Amino acid sequence: PTSLEGKVPVVLNVNGHDAQGKAAESEQVRCINLAKRGMYALHPEWFGMGQFRSPDFRHDQIDQINLCGAGGIATHYLAMTRGIDVLLGLEHADPERLAVTGLSGGGWQTIFVSAFDTRVKLSAPVAGYTGFASRLRKVSDLGDAEQTPTDLGAVTEYTIMTALLAPRPALLIFNAKDDCCFKADDALPPLLEAAGPIYQLLDKPHHLRSHVNHDPGTHNYLLDNRQAFYRMVGDHFYPGRADYRREEIPSDSEIKDAATLNVPLPADNASLHSLALSLSGTLPKNGDLPADRESAVAWRDARRTRIKEIVHFPSELDPQSEKLGDETAQGIKVTRWRVKADGWAIPVVELMPSTSPPASSRSRRTILLVADEGRSGATTLAAVRELLSNGHRVLMVDPLLLGEAKFPDREYLFALLISTVGERPLGIQAGQIAAVARLANQKPWGDGPVSILAIGPRSGVMALVASVVEHASIADVEVRNPLGSLKELIETGAPYEKSPELFCFGLLEVADVLQLAAACAPRPVRLTHLSKRAKAEFAGLKGWYKNWVIDLD
Repeated sequence: PTSLEGKVPVVLNVNGHDAQGKAAESEQVRCINLAKRGMYALHPEWFGMGQFRSPDFRHDQIDQINLCGAGGIATHYLAMTRGIDVLLGLEHADPERLAVTGLSGGGWQTIFVSAFDTRVKLSAPVAGYTGFASRLRKVSDLGDAEQTPTDLGAVTEYTIMTALLAPRPALLIFNAKDDCCFKADDALPPLLEAAGPIYQLLDKPHHLRSHVNHDPGTHNYLLDNRQAFYRMVGDHFYPGRADYRREEIPSDSEIKDAATLNVPLPADNASLHSLALSLSGTLPKNGDLPADRESAVAWRDARRTRIKEIVHFPSELDPQSEKLGDETAQGIKVTRWRVKADGWAIPVVELMPSTSPPASSRSRRTILLVADEGRSGATTLAAVRELLSNGHRVLMVDPLLLGEAKFPDREYLFALLISTVGERPLGIQAGQIAAVARLANQKPWGDGPVSILAIGPRSGVMALVASVVEHASIADVEVRNPLGSLKELIETGAPYEKSPELFCFGLLEVADVLQLAAACAPRPVRLTHLSKRAKAEFAGLKGWYKNWVIDLD
């Protein structure tokens, strides 16, 4: 407003995944209308949108921060609370009349800050969230990295967060025909069911309201939804005021272009990417390999314990196997198994020559093979043919998120969900590899430790973690085309969706790929088909233990 007296309401307006950011027309119209009603309206830019629309602010980069052991979600939360700080620092701001509202990702921001920051006195999220159980029923509702932060679901849930608003006024707005996400019929009922009884117990049932938009009913914060918000603000911030306007005030002529709304930023302004780079610089902590054997053994044992904790390696595997059938063709016996461990089913195909191996290969080994491209990939099959020609027995395994064990659609969203409920995809994968290795040590599967062959950066990390923890069942490990360093994920801005398990929370704090390999000692580790970066990173392993096997070619 151009003229103010006394204390007035303040509103934090947050937008969703809209490339225009704060310049989006619907955002401007709402903020202008609030100002015309005598309120302060603040619209902070959201990461990845508007002025922050750059690769360095991609939302999945908070998982790079997670990899370093810091809470990436804090960047979003602090941005919101700093916005509230700014609002409440304004001369005429009334701290008892502070509202937050926004659409889609802005709806998520609204519930996220309103649930935990009680300075928020009125909350109006629009088509931005629902409970985790509801999300599982629709892939479109699963939510991106910021909506599914690591371990959130282990301590709270969006239905509970809605109840945490009580007894403060809350207006939950959803769209009847939403073509993006959080359709009203699916998303709204569990939130009202959870929060309604709490508002009732606190004698404020009328403070919890909902509004379902039918015109246009799609993913929007247009006229009907805006007017629902204006009415809510009027009822609670301007009660009994006959002069308060509940209908929208025409403002189209006052819309500004994005260039006019741009705010100069400092040249050294931080980004999600720069934060992750800064955090990773001194990691892993105490990562240098000790020079003497006694210190090395103590270092290895302590590192094993921490790696097991960080990846949330299953405490009880108790693997069981079910034979699904076998056949012999072209001199190869093929047996299909379903292995069950820690609540997961793991597909395994066993292959072995049906005749005796060549005289030069009498010492047959059992090779557990896992590959980034899955069991049916061309590189995988070529490796299998080579192993079988030398008389070895091969166990082809597809751990979670690889090959047959992929989710059918947008699997990285399920990986996020696994992490938010307190598990880690990497721990599950390593546990599955360890479970098969454990079975292969037992009759009728086998009678001694197995060798692991991992092909690819993702499988390499899984196999090394499995070998670190399951040291009794695994005799040695070979990784072809390993990742040189987890820091490469940060330096190159690698997307989370391509290798979700590698962004395991806090892993880089404890161990990089070098430390994972070292913690397998004294069992042989062979690292082959190395990139230039990998050769440089792993050079220090050579000769670390007398019986250490390193192939740097």
